[in-house]
Amino acid sequence: MNSPALISSHLSKCFQRDGRQAQALDKVSFALKPGRVTGLIGPDGAGKTTLMRLAAGLLLADEGELEVLGVDVRRHPLKVQSQVGYMPQRFGLYEDLSVQENLELYADLQNVPRSQRAARYDTLMQMTGLAPFTTRLAGRLSGGMKQKLGLACTLVRSPQLLLLDEPTVGVDPVSRRELWHIVYQQVQEAGMTVLLSTAYLDEAERCDEVILLHEGRMLGQGQPQTFSDEVNGRVFQVRIADPDVVDQSVRGLQAKLSHAPGVLDALIEGESVRLVMEEGTVAGADLLANETGLKIKPLAPHFEDAFVAKLKPHSEQSGKNPVLPVKAATGAASDEIIQVKDLVRRFGEFVAVNHVSFSVRRGEIFGLLGANGAGKSTTFRMLCGLLPASSGKLAVAGHDLRTAAARARSHIGYMAQKFSLYTNLSVIQNLRFFSSAYGLRNRQQRERLEWALSTFELEDYRDTNAGILPLGYRQRLSFAAALMHEPEILFLDEPTSGVDPLARREFWAWTNALAETGVTVLVTTHFMEEANYCDRLVIMAEGEVLAEGAPRDMKALARSSTIPDPSMEDAFIWLIENRKVAA
Repeated sequence: MNSPALISSHLSKCFQRDGRQAQALDKVSFALKPGRVTGLIGPDGAGKTTLMRLAAGLLLADEGELEVLGVDVRRHPLKVQSQVGYMPQRFGLYEDLSVQENLELYADLQNVPRSQRAARYDTLMQMTGLAPFTTRLAGRLSGGMKQKLGLACTLVRSPQLLLLDEPTVGVDPVSRRELWHIVYQQVQEAGMTVLLSTAYLDEAERCDEVILLHEGRMLGQGQPQTFSDEVNGRVFQVRIADPDVVDQSVRGLQAKLSHAPGVLDALIEGESVRLVMEEGTVAGADLLANETGLKIKPLAPHFEDAFVAKLKPHSEQSGKNPVLPVKAATGAASDEIIQVKDLVRRFGEFVAVNHVSFSVRRGEIFGLLGANGAGKSTTFRMLCGLLPASSGKLAVAGHDLRTAAARARSHIGYMAQKFSLYTNLSVIQNLRFFSSAYGLRNRQQRERLEWALSTFELEDYRDTNAGILPLGYRQRLSFAAALMHEPEILFLDEPTSGVDPLARREFWAWTNALAETGVTVLVTTHFMEEANYCDRLVIMAEGEVLAEGAPRDMKALARSSTIPDPSMEDAFIWLIENRKVAA
């Protein structure tokens, strides 16, 4: 098939939200080349999911034309649905059914002939690595295994066009790599065309082409390199030439550089800061006033550099300093404010956390990393007093969580992995409820409510139900709710999962500002580059600690002649794969 797999012409779609019109797509035109992987890229609210649902025949456009596999979607949506494979962000697995039963259900729904099923199931299970787990309930799979099962169910009838809406959100780097291998295997062996949206911009560079959307409008289509070339000569690396002489952390350097003249973006990358400069400017010796001992060199641009350069000037937070008036934490920086020793958690005979030990000092940003199912979230829930430990020692802010969980929780702010606020309450109602739950009353409550609305720019959404907020604003609301009582310890469980790079930068600016006041932050994340914001971290696998130390220590473990300058993702994959070999 040489004709385009999908042709969009002046496609528009508008929704009514909270009494207002929201233009999700505005005259979007493009064509998908067959047998290729095309990335659909854009910040939260760009229109990516709406476009996916239109292409799957689940929505109809208000204006314009959409043709999928030669079929007019407006006239024949059911025919389109029978020919494409669509995996939404929250794929509907039945968690009380086994892996095999889920496959059977989706084969029934897609009218796969019974004579073809056994061979197809065998291919899919071998491809996804789920062959040993066909009798396991879907609800007992790890996050990465659930995503692979969702993809297998989508592929149970091999489609000509595969639509994947952020399939790798919330999965670890090893699982992400495996999912990408499956996708390209389908392209190469079955000639499939793939349209894939992603929040990971390193994945955009793996695509044959990318389509960039912003606020429902199309900003461009082409090979990732063509976008990167637009910022040639504007990307630099800045590092402290002699860190033993200059007493400054990389995080502190990044905070200064982010507000230096001409700097559009400053991102921590290993032991250095990666800069994207405004058009027509370069990073020179005078980059920071009264600052010496900096080493600056030009870098080849990445797709993410181009993405930020195109979209950050339009960002509401562009150029603003984070203002987070919280009470400064008291006590010495050497205080161990979190202590974990020989922590064990069993669920029946299954050991989810197996003799884990670590400590966190006051004012640190401490990372808890690991593969899906490693025990990170279970450890988090125990530290928050939400789940009792089977054995071991747990102390937070000087309180033993086994005997004084309520007192410990009063010192903690918690932002859950999944949006956990009340979706049928407005923004102000959620904030009022959580501030009351934390014991805030009268003037103190009113002041904190106004602080939250102002700091996180939620005033325009004050009376909007939380359930219909754009993802980035839901994240802001969750963060604000966790900070209402000015906690001295903040637990962040995959807080940036699914949000775009601009929202992630904004989030880390807030987090770094909190750490500067002495707030202790414990964070889990699947974005390995975010580990560079941590002072120290542990990497877990199968309930145990594989490694502990500063990010540079992790990367040193993976350094070799083939990878002389490993990234955190390289280090993570090296640790996980070497554990498998040793096992």
